Amino acid sequence: MITLYHCADARSLRPLWALEEMGLDYDLKLLPFPPRVLAKEYLAINPLGTIPFFIDGDARMTESSGICAYLVAKYGPTPLEITTQEADYAAYLNWLFFSDATLTFPQTIVLRYTRLEPEERRLPQAAEDYGKWFLGRLKAVEAALADREFLVGGRFTIADICIAYALHLADSLAPLMDRIPPLSRAYLERLRLRPAFQRAMAKQKG
Repeated sequence: MITLYHCADARSLRPLWALEEMGLDYDLKLLPFPPRVLAKEYLAINPLGTIPFFIDGDARMTESSGICAYLVAKYGPTPLEITTQEADYAAYLNWLFFSDATLTFPQTIVLRYTRLEPEERRLPQAAEDYGKWFLGRLKAVEAALADREFLVGGRFTIADICIAYALHLADSLAPLMDRIPPLSRAYLERLRLRPAFQRAMAKQKG
């Protein structure tokens, strides 16, 4: 049985959404955020204290985009995956890595210094600077969406899940929510209408 440890709207939403798109059976473990502070017993399961934590047999994974790639490779074939034989394979891989290393990373700084730190430790300038970094990197997403509905392969894939999550997170952060550019905003709203996304959002409410 697949087990996914998840906090509402955390990066674990990526594999949760993928699991729902694929119709796989799984056990969802909901935790408060941040679990390393609010659910210290979780450290015995994942010593990093990070979310997600994914278990499938002997497999143990902590990286949200990597879990999505694992799911489509192991439990496919599925149209959610771009295969090595397809022309967009390189772009697909690039979006998967881009989603976390380039897009989600600066958002974690914004989140920390606007919401998670005590009031006296918050750093508005750092949040603003990293927010601008994130928005600058969105230019790549805007360019990709100029002539297509999905990022690669002419269809919805886990690349869309991984990038759309970064937009979804930005939409909850006050320094960013009103500054998502128009094509990215429309893309996010389209993908939020997917039944699997809506199921994932319902399940994370417990």
